[in-house]
Amino acid sequence: MKLRIATYNIHRSVGGDGRADPSRIACVLTELDADLVALQEVSFGAQLPGELLERLADSMGAEVIAGTTLHDARGHYGNAVVSRLPVATARRFDLSVRGREPRGAIEMTTSANGVSLQVVATHLGLRPAERRHQIAQLLPLFDASTADLKILLGDLNEWFLWGRPIRWLHRVFDPGPAPATFPAHRPWLALDRVWVTPSRVLERLYVHDSASARAASDHLPLVGELQI
Repeated sequence: MKLRIATYNIHRSVGGDGRADPSRIACVLTELDADLVALQEVSFGAQLPGELLERLADSMGAEVIAGTTLHDARGHYGNAVVSRLPVATARRFDLSVRGREPRGAIEMTTSANGVSLQVVATHLGLRPAERRHQIAQLLPLFDASTADLKILLGDLNEWFLWGRPIRWLHRVFDPGPAPATFPAHRPWLALDRVWVTPSRVLERLYVHDSASARAASDHLPLVGELQI
């Protein structure tokens, strides 16, 4: 059985032209045709991607797990997971650091082809100390899980491939490719990551670099294809 998973920072649906256009995000998600997508910087306010994602999920036969981290003048904002796989459990975790933008993670469990999966979707902070604190909170989730397959998806905001948060993650995940996803018009930073253990099930990892994706957000989606 093949599974396609992805992570995508949709930047409140604001593209390179400065316009908020949720329909462009919907177009990209349709292109991805993924079984599970972790989304970051999702606006859940009226007439913004929150409602759009609900409609898209309905049309895909999928479920949405929202992980709101912030509420400001523009509405609710945070992470989300859109999944065609049945959601067995879903938990939300506060990874916020005092004085910094609130951050969080979503942990979801599911199964496919008789294989149990743990999926953790997150968006980490901009400062190294934040990321170290946040990874230290996430690692026990993987240590405690008995799932056959463990997956970490998200915008890790880790500029340095040799940074301590990345090295710490190697406790759970094998080192792997880190394609650049940011900025969308000319990517050179690998901020977005798809990590899978055992790594042998990850058959392909690639950046979805379509014209629609380059226009829709400041990040490009990162896609992993798994053989279960």
